[in-house]
Amino acid sequence: MRIIKFTFLFLIIISGCTYQNKSNEMKKESENIKVSINHKSDSGVVSVVHKIRSARVITVGGNNAEIQGFTSVAIQTAIDALKEAGNGGTVKLMPGHFDIIAPVRLYDNITLTGSGPKTILKKCKGFRSQFTIDADYGELRLTIADASGFKPGMGVAIYDDKQRSGWDLTTAKITSIEGNTLFIDEYLVRDYQAGDNGTVSNACSVISAVEANNVTISGLTVDGSRETNDMIDGCRAGGIYLHKVHKAVVENVIVKDYNSDGISWQITEYVTVRNCEVYGCSNSGLHPGTGSPYTTIEGNNSHDNDGYGLFVCWRVRNGEVKNNTFSRNGRNGISTGHKDTDMLFEGNTISENGSDGIHLRGEIPANAPHGTIIRNNIIENNGTKEGGYGISINCKAERVVIENNTIRNSGKGKQIAALFQYKNSLPAEMKNNNVSGHKSGELVSE
Repeated sequence: MRIIKFTFLFLIIISGCTYQNKSNEMKKESENIKVSINHKSDSGVVSVVHKIRSARVITVGGNNAEIQGFTSVAIQTAIDALKEAGNGGTVKLMPGHFDIIAPVRLYDNITLTGSGPKTILKKCKGFRSQFTIDADYGELRLTIADASGFKPGMGVAIYDDKQRSGWDLTTAKITSIEGNTLFIDEYLVRDYQAGDNGTVSNACSVISAVEANNVTISGLTVDGSRETNDMIDGCRAGGIYLHKVHKAVVENVIVKDYNSDGISWQITEYVTVRNCEVYGCSNSGLHPGTGSPYTTIEGNNSHDNDGYGLFVCWRVRNGEVKNNTFSRNGRNGISTGHKDTDMLFEGNTISENGSDGIHLRGEIPANAPHGTIIRNNIIENNGTKEGGYGISINCKAERVVIENNTIRNSGKGKQIAALFQYKNSLPAEMKNNNVSGHKSGELVSE
C-alpha cells in the first residue's frame, strides 16, 4: 500500500515540474512574440516571422564590387538578388563600359544607379537572321537560317515587313538554342510570315521595367550602338523603356545613339523624367504614350534626334513639360495629339527643329488635345529642313492657351509664322506673346 502511495506522489511531483517547465517556455515564447509584435516595418505591417531588413545596396563592376563583371548578366544578377530578398534596394554600378546583350530589367522598389556619365551601358553589336518557316501567334520557338550570332540570354525582336511597327512587334529573350532553332520566353503576339521577310534581330532595350512599381534609374549613360543595330519600334522598346509601370523616376541619365526612341514609357502613371540628355536617336528623344497620365518632364535636353524632341502620343494627360530644351531635331520639337489632354508646356526652349516648334496633330474633334497650355516658352528659328511654324494647330482642339511666349525668327531658320491654324480649328487664346521676325506675321490660317 505504501509503495502505491509513494508512486502516486512521485507522479504528481513530476507532473507539476513538467507543467512548470512548459509554463516557463510558453511565457518566454509569449515574451518573444510581444517583442516581434512591437517591431513594425516601415509600411506599418506587423510580422512575427521575419526580422526587419533594411534596403540593401549591391555594387557591380570591378574588383572592389560585390558582383564583379561589366555585363548585363552581372547587373541582372544583382537585381534578381534584390528581387528574391523581397525588400527592394539599390544596384550601384561602378565606372566602366558594360556590355548589354539583353534588357537590364528592374522590378518593384529597385533603383539602378551609376557613378555618373562614365558608367556606360552599351548595347552589343547587332545581328539578324530570317525565318526559314513561318513564326505563328503563341509560339515560343523560331527556326531561322543562321543562329551563329545569337546566344541564350540575348534579347530579340521578331517581326516581318508587314508587322514591324507599334504593338505588332514581339520582344523576348532567348532561353535556349538547338541548331538553328531559337526558344524564347515570351509568346509571339502575331503571325509572322517567312515570305514577308520574317526576321529575328537582337535589337532590344538597354534598360527596361515592365509591370513594376516604384523604380528609379539614375546617374549613367546608355549607348545604343545605333550604327550596328536594327531599328525597333518605340512602343515596344527604347534605350530606356518603361511598360505598365506605376511611379518611376529617370534622372541624370544620358541616352545616345539608340536606333529608335531614347526614353519611351508606355501605359504608365506618375513617371518623372528629369535632367536627362537624349541625342542621336533615330526616332524621338522622349516618347510618353499609350495612356500615360501624370507625367512630369523637366529640365531635359533632347536634341539632334532624327524624329521628334518630344512625341506625346495617345492619351497622355494631366502632365507637365517644363524647363526643357528641344533643339535641332529632324521633325517637330514637340508633337502632341490623340487624346493628349490638359497638358502644360511651360518654360521650354524649342529651337532650330526641322519642322514646327510645337505641333498639335490632326485629330477628329473628340480626340483632339484639348486643354493644351503653352506658356513662357522660347520658340525660335524652327523649320530648318522644310519650313515650319512656331506653333501649328491642325485639329479642333478646345481650350488652347498660348501666353507669355517669345516666338521669333531671327534668320537662322525658316519659321514662317508664329502660329498656324487649319481651317476648322478653334481660335487659340493668344495673350501677351512677344512675336517677331516672321515673313508671314503672327498668324497664318489655312
